[in-house]
Amino acid sequence: MNEEIKLTQYSHGSGCGCKISPQVLGQILQTDTKQTDFPNLLVGNATKDDAAVYRINDKEAIISTADFFMPIVDDAFDFGAIASANALSDVYAMGGEPLMAIALLGWPVDKLPTSVAQKVMEGARSICEKAGIPLAGGHSIDSPEPIFGLSVTGRVSFENLKRNDAAKAGDLLYLTKPLGVGILSAAQKRGKADKTDHQRAVDQMKTLNQFGSVASELAGVTAMTDITGFGLLGHLIEVCEGSSVSAEITYSTVPLIENLKTYLDQFIYPDMTMKNFSTYSSKVSQLSGEQLFTLCDPQTSGGLLMCVRPEAETQFLQLAESKKQMIWKIGKMTEPTEKTVTVL
Repeated sequence: MNEEIKLTQYSHGSGCGCKISPQVLGQILQTDTKQTDFPNLLVGNATKDDAAVYRINDKEAIISTADFFMPIVDDAFDFGAIASANALSDVYAMGGEPLMAIALLGWPVDKLPTSVAQKVMEGARSICEKAGIPLAGGHSIDSPEPIFGLSVTGRVSFENLKRNDAAKAGDLLYLTKPLGVGILSAAQKRGKADKTDHQRAVDQMKTLNQFGSVASELAGVTAMTDITGFGLLGHLIEVCEGSSVSAEITYSTVPLIENLKTYLDQFIYPDMTMKNFSTYSSKVSQLSGEQLFTLCDPQTSGGLLMCVRPEAETQFLQLAESKKQMIWKIGKMTEPTEKTVTVL
């Protein structure tokens, strides 16, 4: 019976595509309440970064993050694995090393058997094992739709901490994973995804962004973030605005998942795409239809967006090659211009 269950049919959203839109989230986070200053809180809400960072001594800080969502795939094991890789990515994007994880599970116990939830947990354990950390505990609730994710604790030295607000004009932009998993996930939910294309997306989403903790050792890597629900454009704009710079993207160099055009031609895309575009369109140069659907596509466990000084590029490329890390140069940071991001 369990093999016939399709998890995506039990949720209204999928993966990071079920995030609250950036515009609505901004309204939720607004407050007139005076906030207490915590000197040891190095990174909090102010910069829209990937995780919170708190100083614990003169050399190191703790990284804390939580991420969870509804099923982006039908297979329970893959769902648990993808959600876990996605949560761990926040620590890697800060240049850190994860220490342990806590599971966050919401399960419609009246609709789905516990044996399926058990497979979700097994998927999570498999990814934590690859990351070299324990899945040390968790919390669960009876919820109308299946939800899963992790709360992750990590650590980072001050010298390796990478924020999303430290980019500089002239930095080169690199991306570590192709775009398009949101589109392929929407195709899968509609029953239109080719099995090979779907598996390609699953394998990519289950791939850990461990290169972030390695590349953080390079002083020439000035800023870093991971690409998730707000799409490449949304997260790039956060980097630009936090760093007081603009960016140019050379679209022809932006990597797309193989065979993505098949689904673009059918106008298959997740709802979050247009929510992203609505939020960021005024800050971006005019886009073609394809550019809109790919650059605003919500990514789940997407790649790292890395800002690299030109003089450090050779060393950065050698490091990526030594770690067998695929990377694509997609543009550069510039001095502030009328549009935050210009797509060429």
